[in-house]
Amino acid sequence: MKKIIALIATLAIAMLALAGCGGSSSSSGSSASTSTAASSGSKVLKVGATAVPHAEILEQVKPLLAKEGIDLQIVEFNDYVQPNIAVNDKELDANYFQHEPYLKNFIEEHKDVKLVNVAGIHIEPMGIYSHKIKKLDELKDGASVAIPNDPTNGGRSLLLLQKAGLITLKDGVNEKATVQDVVGNPKNLKFQEVEAAQVPRTLDDVDIAIINSNFAMQVPLDPTKDSMFIEDSTSPYVNILAVREGDENRPEIQALIKALKSDTVKNFIKEKYKGAVVPAF
Repeated sequence: MKKIIALIATLAIAMLALAGCGGSSSSSGSSASTSTAASSGSKVLKVGATAVPHAEILEQVKPLLAKEGIDLQIVEFNDYVQPNIAVNDKELDANYFQHEPYLKNFIEEHKDVKLVNVAGIHIEPMGIYSHKIKKLDELKDGASVAIPNDPTNGGRSLLLLQKAGLITLKDGVNEKATVQDVVGNPKNLKFQEVEAAQVPRTLDDVDIAIINSNFAMQVPLDPTKDSMFIEDSTSPYVNILAVREGDENRPEIQALIKALKSDTVKNFIKEKYKGAVVPAF
């Protein structure tokens, strides 16, 4: 009898130990929200994003997706590499932090990454500003132009000048354009290349300056009111939602796209960012 009692006690202890291990295993690598979503029948959708404005915008669509049985989980990143790797490796379902030129360049450098752009959501627009003229047609021959000196913003500013009809660029250069790629310059514009953050400081010295919205707002300038010409929704620098190839038509992804392009998000962007971020839909 003593042996039977001892055996029962041993089995009981073993079962408790196994239960403890099982609880530890199920909690690691999964959040309480995942467990809640699973128990309630919701489908979990994990999206990587940088904090501002992307994660802030995604927060606005959580309630919209919840109504459709989708638990949106936002995973914040502070770099521009891991969000793409995480989606490619199926750790995330999508990401929202980059524009199309960056994604294309990333894919060129990481041949094993298979991601696609499924929706353009917003632009952090670059604009043309001046303290000396009110309209671009007032620009005189030989006018001075300040543009950012880094490759990304420099090419972007030249594309904006081309779109405004002030210059013509060599065919095929796109966002990688430099001042050496200017083949048409009817007003003989004189370019001054300056660090992007310092371009607003040149406004009193040059005729026009091409300024990123985040730096314009610091001066302060209102991109929607003070710029003479500004990027629109056709800009290649629209911030996008990216997913793995083949996932474009997943119902959860389509629901996310619809929510991100809703009036709720459009109104939030307009009211929150006051022109520094502009809806692209």
